This record gives sequence, C-alpha cells and structure tokens, in this order.
Amino acid sequence: MKGDQMYGGERPSFNIARLKTAGEKFEVAINPDAAMDLKAGKPMSMKDVILSDKIFSDAHKGLLASEHTLKNVFKTDNHDEMIAAIISKGEIQLTAEYRDKKREQKLNWIINTIHKNGIDPRTNLPHPPQRIANAIEEAKLHIDDHKRAEDQLNDIIKGIRPILPIRFEIREIEVKIPAQHASKSYSILKNHGTILEDSWQNDGSLSARIEVPAGLQQELFDQLNKLTHGSCETKIIKSK
Repeated sequence: MKGDQMYGGERPSFNIARLKTAGEKFEVAINPDAAMDLKAGKPMSMKDVILSDKIFSDAHKGLLASEHTLKNVFKTDNHDEMIAAIISKGEIQLTAEYRDKKREQKLNWIINTIHKNGIDPRTNLPHPPQRIANAIEEAKLHIDDHKRAEDQLNDIIKGIRPILPIRFEIREIEVKIPAQHASKSYSILKNHGTILEDSWQNDGSLSARIEVPAGLQQELFDQLNKLTHGSCETKIIKSK
C-alpha cells in the first residue's frame, strides 16, 4: 500500500485508524499492534505504525483527504503529527482476519497457561492442552476481542472447572546435577521456574532449589533426566 494509490474497486482487507472530528472523517492504514502501542502512549517510530503515509477521507475507496481540510483541522502541515493525532484520538478498526488471529493467540495463551500451571487434582498431572481446549468449547466460553488474555484467564478457569477439575500448585524442588552436566542444566532450570537458591560445589556439581508450576514438573524432570542420562537427583520439598 505504499505510493500514491491505495486499493480501488473491490473492498480490500487492511486495518485502519479512523478519527471523526470537525464534521470530517480521517483514516490511515496501520499496523494494528504498533498503532495500539502508540495509542497506549508508547514511543513508536511512525514507519512501524503506518502502512501508507497518506491520510484518507475513505481509505477503502482510496479517497484522499484534502490538504486544505487537514491543515484547517489539525493546525499543522506535518503529516506525522496529523497521523499520530488520528491514531491517538481515533478508533482502531480491525479486519475480521486480524481479530480471528488475535483471538486464536489469546486462546492458545490461556490454554498453555492452564496446562503449565494447573494440574488434575485426581492424578496430580497436568491436563493435556487438547483436553483444556475441549472443555472451553464444551462450556461454550468465548474469547473477548477487547480484553487482554490475562484479564480473561480467571473467567475461563471458573467456566471450565465444572467440566475439568483444576488445582493450581507451585512446587519447590531440590535439584542436584553432576559436574559434567551442571552448566547445561542451568538454562533448563531457568526456563521451567524460579531459581530460589543455587550453589556450585567444589567438584563442579550444582545444587539448586527451584519453584516450578506443578504442570511443568514432569517436563522439567524429563529434560533433566535426558540431559544427565538419569544421573540427576530431584526431590519435592513442598507444595503451595
């Protein structure tokens, strides 16, 4: 969409920022993620925010706003300032394709978070992601386009609990790694939880205490055993 022409004829699919003010309508074609960051007050390079430096009265029809009108309304001849005002004061109009993509990303984040942090209290094992997805569908729960995934997590958990028993638990685990595997094991520990304490022994071995979401415990053990060929020692100290 760079250059003098936008789309003509058939309605294109792109995201826009739209501002209605002083009896006029102004639209710019945007990268929605970057535009929402700008709208939230984050410093952004305009080239990352917009797909075209043109300001339209109707972007989908390719109708440009007149320069005379732009200067009268925005009291400047700087297009970047005009565009920033349109985005920050206007509304973000998203395509169905983009909304579907973001909705899927939110759903996947929620499923993955439940899988990693929750366990089935009947087995003390994490629920497989597909089982969580099936429970969300069975409970007829929907992802809200206008809320962050983090803000919807508790409602989703509450909605699927009658179908899928879930307990969220953090386990404190003591780990001892032989010297020949100690350095490589450290990244595994960091990627699975919070290292509370570590101690490198005189022989090069590693002793550590780590807090791990219960749903990640078995994955942690599997990766450590694979790395160390079963020579590591692990012990669950407590759960909370």
